[in-house]
Amino acid sequence: MEHRKYRHLFSAGFGMLLLGLLTFWFGITWDRCYADVIIAPFFRRGNWVVILIYLVLTELVFKAYRCTRYGYLKRSDLIYYQLIGTTFVNVITYFQISLIGRRFMQLSPMMLLTAIDWFTVIGWSYAVGALYFRLFPPRRLVIVYGSAKAAELVMKMSTRVDKYMICESVSCSAGLREITKQLGSFDGVILCDVPAELRNDLLKYCCGQHLRVYITPKISDILMRGGDELRLFDTPLILCRNEGLSPEQRVVKRIFDVMISLILLILFSPVMLVCALSVYCEDRGAIFYRQKRLTRDGTVFEVLKFRSMIPDAEADGKAVLAAEHDDRITKTGRILRHFRLDELPQLINILRGEMSLVGPRPERPELAAEYAKKYPEFPYRLQVKAGLTGYAQVTGKYDTEPIDKLKMDLMYIEQYSPLLDIQILLLTLKTALFPPENNTSAIDSSQKEE
Repeated sequence: MEHRKYRHLFSAGFGMLLLGLLTFWFGITWDRCYADVIIAPFFRRGNWVVILIYLVLTELVFKAYRCTRYGYLKRSDLIYYQLIGTTFVNVITYFQISLIGRRFMQLSPMMLLTAIDWFTVIGWSYAVGALYFRLFPPRRLVIVYGSAKAAELVMKMSTRVDKYMICESVSCSAGLREITKQLGSFDGVILCDVPAELRNDLLKYCCGQHLRVYITPKISDILMRGGDELRLFDTPLILCRNEGLSPEQRVVKRIFDVMISLILLILFSPVMLVCALSVYCEDRGAIFYRQKRLTRDGTVFEVLKFRSMIPDAEADGKAVLAAEHDDRITKTGRILRHFRLDELPQLINILRGEMSLVGPRPERPELAAEYAKKYPEFPYRLQVKAGLTGYAQVTGKYDTEPIDKLKMDLMYIEQYSPLLDIQILLLTLKTALFPPENNTSAIDSSQKEE
């Protein structure tokens, strides 16, 4: 199993080969279709510079989208990122070529190049993926558990049999000595809901044995991940500010929200018009559905959606969560929900400053109060604005526990970056267009009309 240490080198090497192949296709396209038709054709060095710019741009985009994470990402996600990445690079490159040529250049060569790139990355992903899993078989793991939640974790990890093979389970009640005896024959250990003292002892033991450890984090672990190292003294310190985003991050995020939401409103305005007419024509009821939700610092606002249920679905005044096959959902509403189109009016909430493109999904005040009784840390997610989509929504499932969604929301807050927002938006688009079974995709099931 010593060759496992070279898996990152494997991914990097084949990633570089893919970049070289994509650049080669562009070089041929540039040389045969554009190099000689611009107003002042380049000499050798000029042509090489254009090709080099394409290589650098592709590398930056692939790095941002994690397009070469062979063995880590699911094959479908890897191909999706690569298709998005190559398309984005070719669109930018076309405008760059048009700028060089001082007019809109012929589009068909770049469209042909994009088609070739798509076939290349799809075939490459299948071939390299098959070779990767042949060279690096799944890890044999043992799980040390402290509660029944371990069974759920085993089921989830079993969906990636290409990476993980859970071969044994040990209760934490067995004690440190008995547990460590069983770890030697495995490639790694999973610690699920293990008491703090035993978890620390097992971590130290595994560190000494160079044994890989997977841990289900506690809330305190997630908060520490976002901490800063202080190097003012000869004693290490970690600073956890617990203030959400910094003022600079909030400014950057707000600018990003306004720009992208305006673009999306313009692009989707025809779709929104069709949705509005469809909702109205079905039963002549209200087009929009408004409901009080919570955003940053517990501020209450009215979230906007296209109505997907019959009028007065809550005439008795009681909040009832919408089921997957709820009789109150209209025919138009089912279509809107399937493709997440009922959420589009929330772009208006974003422009108003009530929401963000990415963040924890907004909860109803009464539901948030109920969750807070069971999970006292639940209000921590209100350190940022509520989002149209979020990390918990593109990663979680239909039946993901609220505590796990809370952990994912806090992981997003502690690890926030504009790049992370872009990645979540791309995943939202993917899950909205190709919703997997029982996946909440871009929205949380509890956020549907009630």
